[in-house]
Amino acid sequence: MDALPTTLRVHLDEYAEYLTLGRDRSPHTVRAYLRDAESLLHYLVDVNETSDLSALDLQVLRSWLASQARSGAARTSLARRTSSAKSFTAWCVGTGRLDTDPALRLSAPRAGRHLPSVLKQNQADEAMAWAKIGAEELDPVAVRDRLVVELLYATGIRVSELCGLDIGDVDDQRRVVRVVGKGDKERSAPFGGPAAESLNQWLAYGRPELATERSGGALLLGRRGGRLDPRQARTAVHEVLASVPGAPDLAPHGLRHSAATHLLEGGADLRVVQELLGHSSLATTQIYTHVSVDRLRAVHDRAHPRA
Repeated sequence: MDALPTTLRVHLDEYAEYLTLGRDRSPHTVRAYLRDAESLLHYLVDVNETSDLSALDLQVLRSWLASQARSGAARTSLARRTSSAKSFTAWCVGTGRLDTDPALRLSAPRAGRHLPSVLKQNQADEAMAWAKIGAEELDPVAVRDRLVVELLYATGIRVSELCGLDIGDVDDQRRVVRVVGKGDKERSAPFGGPAAESLNQWLAYGRPELATERSGGALLLGRRGGRLDPRQARTAVHEVLASVPGAPDLAPHGLRHSAATHLLEGGADLRVVQELLGHSSLATTQIYTHVSVDRLRAVHDRAHPRA
C-alpha cells in the first residue's frame, strides 16, 4: 500500500491524537478506527484519484464498504467499519475539514445472530473439578489457573477485566469483585463458595510464591511476578477444558457465555444478567446469551393456559 499524500496523512495523524486524547479511547479501539480511516482515505486516492478530502461523499463511503464486502469482510467487520467511518466524518465536520457529514445516511449492515458455543452445566462442573485436582499439589501456577477459571465462570467477567483486578478489588466477606469494564464503567460481580475457596488457596499458597517487586497490587500474577497477561489466562482455560471429554475448546469469553447461559437457564432475569455482564444495552445481552429449549418448554408448560 502506497503512502498517503501529505495532506491526508496530516488529517489522519490529527485524528489519531483526537481519538487518544480527546475521546480517551482504548489502544485497541484507536488502532481499529485508524486502520479503517486509513483504508478509506487510500480508497479515496486510489479509486477516485483525488487527495481532496471534500470529495469524500456518501457514494465514496458506500463504494468503499462494498469493496470491503467483496473482499470477504464479515457483517460484524462491516458494521464496525461503518461506525469507524461515521466517527471519522463527524470529526472532519467538527474540525471544519468537511462542510457536511456524508455518513449521516450511511447504514451499517445488520450483524447476523450467532449463538456462541457454551459448556453444558455438567461440563462446567467437571472443568472446575479438574482445575481443583490440578491445584492439590499447591503448584502456584496450577493454583492460579484454578482461580482463573473459577472467577471467569462464577462472575462472567471479561478476561481483560479479570487480569486487571487488584487485591483491593476483591471483597472476600461479601464475595464480590469490583470490576472496571468498557468505558471505565464500574460494577460489582458476585461469586460463590467454590470461587472463594479457590481465591483463599491462591492468596495463601500461590501468589506469595510468584510475587516480586513488580507485582504491585495485582491479584493474578504471571510466572515472573508481573500482572497476568490475557494470553496466559486463555492458555489456562484451554488446558483445563482439554481435560473434559466432549467439552468444546473455548476461550475465556466462552466461560462468560456459559455463565450467562446457565444463569438464564436457572431462572435469572435477563436484566440481571445484563447488569452482571456490564452491557449498556439489553439488546446486546439478548444476542450474547441464549436460553435452552428445555427452559423455554418449562416456562411455556407453567405459564400457558393451553400448554
